Amino acid sequence: MQKNRTKNSVAKGLAVAAGLGLLAAGGGTAQADPTGQPTYRALAGVGSDTTQGVMNAISNAVMLNGQKAIGSYDATGSATINTKADTHCQGLNRPNGSGAGRTTLLAQQGLPYNCVDFSRSSSLDLSAASTSLTYVPFAVDGVTYAVSAGSTLPMDLAVSDLHLIYTCDPGLMGAGPNYTYHPLLPQAGSGTRKFWESVVGITEADVAAGHYPCISDTKGGKPIEEHDGRVLDTNSLVPFSIAQYIAQESTVLADIRGTAQLGNINGVPSLLLNPGAAATRDVYNVIPTAKVATSPWSDVFVGPNSLVCQQSAIIKQYGFGVHTSCGDTSKTTG
Repeated sequence: MQKNRTKNSVAKGLAVAAGLGLLAAGGGTAQADPTGQPTYRALAGVGSDTTQGVMNAISNAVMLNGQKAIGSYDATGSATINTKADTHCQGLNRPNGSGAGRTTLLAQQGLPYNCVDFSRSSSLDLSAASTSLTYVPFAVDGVTYAVSAGSTLPMDLAVSDLHLIYTCDPGLMGAGPNYTYHPLLPQAGSGTRKFWESVVGITEADVAAGHYPCISDTKGGKPIEEHDGRVLDTNSLVPFSIAQYIAQESTVLADIRGTAQLGNINGVPSLLLNPGAAATRDVYNVIPTAKVATSPWSDVFVGPNSLVCQQSAIIKQYGFGVHTSCGDTSKTTG
């Protein structure tokens, strides 16, 4: 859909591929915040919406010294969470998204108590931090765009097309305010938002400065949460995790897709995880670098035989690919 494409071509597109090669049989949705014994786990984690489901499921499977070791707290829910028995760890503000999870993890470092031990992240941020952090990959996700049933957008777009849409190109989008299409982004701090901006060739600084007035990150006055297809109408599009789409479709996660359908980027079928696709990403658990060789962080996260990396069946069940370098500790902040 370059500038010279006609609007009639918008009605054309390729059907989303039906192959679900990574989808494993499974039943029941994962729990939200930790339940059962022990009430407080050795490793409390917060952050990414994208990976909360798979990490919640892994937390119910991973045992260390006969006890569940991971406490994974959802990105949304009650306003506050209780992560440890220490009174300082009661009533913490719930972090929503990869960025907020990282910020909360950093804020806990150097304190006499330790309320948060790791954060979930669907994006890589190796910028300098007050305490060195290590991004430990465990799975691979794909991201594409979603549109509603009956959308005026095609089901196949090139990266260059997505760039024109997200930069509000007047040749394609019109002069506004009634733009031809309505590009959406998840809430600020979302790892998916940050990753998608890199895919379509825009920056958070330019979005925040209002340089792209056709973009919205709210719906009905509320921030758009990741992977919620109910925000879509017939002329809008939003980034969507392919793993989340698969997990929602198979009902291992609550299905909030609405009428959302995944589009293809550069002709690559969306529901086939292709490492060469335009928008694949690693997903991580982030730990303090000083804890890489310290139990329980080392047992749970570090190395290909770590307890998380052993959960390949769960990783696949939630729509992700198992990372070929699961447990690698080479990615650290400055």
